[in-house]
Amino acid sequence: MSKYLKIHSSDTVAVALEPLAQGTAIDGLGIVLLDEVPQGHKFAVTPHQPGDRVIKYGSVIGLAKEAIPVGRHIHTHNIGTALGGLQNYAYAGPANDAAPAKREAPTIQAFVRANGEVGVRNDLWIIPLVGCVNGLAKNAAKRFEKMGLLPEGSRVMVLEHPYGCSQLGGDLDNTRNILRDFAIHPNAGGVLVMGLGCENNTRALFTQGFEHPDPRRLRYLTTQEVSDELEASLEAMTELAAVMREDKREPVGADRLRIGLKCGGSDGFSGITANPLLGALSDWLCGIGGATVLTEVPEMFGAEHLLMERAESREVFDGVVTLINDFKQYFIDHNQPIYENPSPGNKAGGISTLEEKSLGCTQKAGLSPVRDVIRYAERIRKPGLTLLEAPGNDGVAVTALAAAGCHIVLFTTGRGTPLGGVVPTMKIATNTAMAEKKRHWIDFNAGPIAEATATVDSLLPSFIDSILAVANGKEARNEENDVHDLVIFKSGVTL
Repeated sequence: MSKYLKIHSSDTVAVALEPLAQGTAIDGLGIVLLDEVPQGHKFAVTPHQPGDRVIKYGSVIGLAKEAIPVGRHIHTHNIGTALGGLQNYAYAGPANDAAPAKREAPTIQAFVRANGEVGVRNDLWIIPLVGCVNGLAKNAAKRFEKMGLLPEGSRVMVLEHPYGCSQLGGDLDNTRNILRDFAIHPNAGGVLVMGLGCENNTRALFTQGFEHPDPRRLRYLTTQEVSDELEASLEAMTELAAVMREDKREPVGADRLRIGLKCGGSDGFSGITANPLLGALSDWLCGIGGATVLTEVPEMFGAEHLLMERAESREVFDGVVTLINDFKQYFIDHNQPIYENPSPGNKAGGISTLEEKSLGCTQKAGLSPVRDVIRYAERIRKPGLTLLEAPGNDGVAVTALAAAGCHIVLFTTGRGTPLGGVVPTMKIATNTAMAEKKRHWIDFNAGPIAEATATVDSLLPSFIDSILAVANGKEARNEENDVHDLVIFKSGVTL
């Protein structure tokens, strides 16, 4: 196994594939390390003067703050971001003139809903309109599960959150719209919408302009209006379970799948192993007619030009520009630096600047054309690759992907995280050491790519099989661990 990886021929840095001691000779490069270089971190393979561009992935990841000789450890102490503020972007034409020929899709076993959508789960969801009823909802869920009325393989999940009251304007809209999205999500075989009665997000507001595609699967309960809210909850869930017991998995094409793409707890291997593997998966799914969704807009900063170059049309290009600049303006409006990233964990893992993180992050989207851009709380409209407005925060981004209609979220991680969403949230490890340490968190290990015992292409078939298995009903680790967080984006005033 090589001690290092130089990703692109034009790179001025290489990545340590294992911890390297000061004085280590790097065979093949004629370099002796001047510093200790932790695993996943970078070292200079060409000399840099102050202000020189530092290149990784064949793109600029920052500027040298000082003279950096060959063999020097390169990190936050000696490079800084090359990014600025709002930018103007020029449209260079559509990404390609013709879509690639659609490939044959394998078959999965899924639940076909009344509106033609398919679900990969058939769970009963209790959706609180306000955080005040979270406790009641959880107690009702526990009681009902003990009654044994759910079909085999189904569970009750409470989509708890702290919002729905003391909110105004955009924050209230976000809460209502995200909860509406979940109320019609095809992974839910039944939905009980539970309110208190005096909250901002009332049933009347929630239902205004809202229709469920199959009213048999929806019940409402305003707890202040009944004498025994627990009994009323159990009665509503009993009715929903009766409908769900009629549901059976049936064969459908995997082209009906919608997959979210996410990374968190990234390290220096994220852009080398797991993220490129997700990119290959995205291209495969888009190629058979399915849909993938990339979000985490701040983690596109510095790599947005690569996505803009792949815009299917001028309309999509303009949507990407608006997506990027609106999020930058959000930072400016709150008097925060636009490029305040990566996180402490990312830095410890070897990621030095936001553009380095972004260049690795956007690899999750593969090479397919960008077909659509949707705003926060909007749902997927087209097959192919979609960009979704949401921040990089793990909980908010996973929630936004699920609310957009994703059946499964693929979540790459180099440092590990137990977080899971309302839908199956598969964790893909960037390195084998973490995958072995956190087997109970990790669904798939992309580490062999860094060890040169596998390639993205050689791992892709088994990766696809693991995803199809989850689509067919195998529990993801977050489901085994009963972790299904819902985090709604908030930016405004709380009363």
